[in-house]
Amino acid sequence: MHYTGTIWRPPYEASSLLLEATAGCTHHRCKFCTLYSDLPFPFRMSPLADIESDLQEAQLWWTDPVAMLTARLQGLPRPAGVRRAFLIGANPFVLPYRRLMDIAGLIGQYFPSIQTIGCFARVTDIALKSDGELASLGRAGYDGLTIGIETGDSEALRFMDKGYTAADIVEQCRRLDEAGIHYSFFYLAGISGAGRGEAGARATAAVCNQLHPALIGVNMLTVYPDAELYQEIQRGNWTEESETEKYREIRALLDGLDIPVRFAALGASNAFQLQGTLPEDRAALAAAIDQIVDTAGEDGLRAYRVNLRRL
Repeated sequence: MHYTGTIWRPPYEASSLLLEATAGCTHHRCKFCTLYSDLPFPFRMSPLADIESDLQEAQLWWTDPVAMLTARLQGLPRPAGVRRAFLIGANPFVLPYRRLMDIAGLIGQYFPSIQTIGCFARVTDIALKSDGELASLGRAGYDGLTIGIETGDSEALRFMDKGYTAADIVEQCRRLDEAGIHYSFFYLAGISGAGRGEAGARATAAVCNQLHPALIGVNMLTVYPDAELYQEIQRGNWTEESETEKYREIRALLDGLDIPVRFAALGASNAFQLQGTLPEDRAALAAAIDQIVDTAGEDGLRAYRVNLRRL
């Protein structure tokens, strides 16, 4: 398989067929991000020939009797029919409409069992497609996009150089709603900075309440020395939230959401994992967050952050 650098995927894509459609990020300016710093280039589009080769290799694994026997001898489960593909790379949805359709065609050719195709997407990637193109992509199987909105706090978005505003999130994701393309959000606790976390969370809830995300996944900001944000801290331009403030921020987000949605904190950046469905599990999730703050405390939570060598 053609994989470049560290492979990043959401926790809920663990059983999907992972295909490299791009490597790196087209934006590559977010001050906190170091996810693609191991690559020798900012962004690269995978050749269709490489994608087809990977599909052929994956097809062999799922259908070849020798592969099935090898799995059995190694104590691995028999390869099951795959129903979803996930295109890896920071934002494959930036690819031109025609390229995305070609990829969908190849996936359908080699894996007729695949029903949906997901990927990471930036808000700005959606704006590049017309309404008609979005509808066609939805019919071709593109569904369940993962969008790292990070926050609905426009001041934080501007400072971190995300390249869009809270209003852009609402505008573009409404277009996905109209096209019938489902999506999940990643929220980054801590992005608003010390003293502003709960206000940022309330602003984010106000954005999400206008939309229909299937899931809101919480990650915790972890500042590494090679991030531009680290230099901003050293220059005195930004102050990091305490760990307990980040949890109070998550609690404020939870309290502010009034839409039915899955709510989860599952990635490695979270010292404790949480998941549930709103509104049914709101009280249980709130109690769990309060207990984390009361029992782990700032010192325990900070120790986890400092010792988190990589996400």
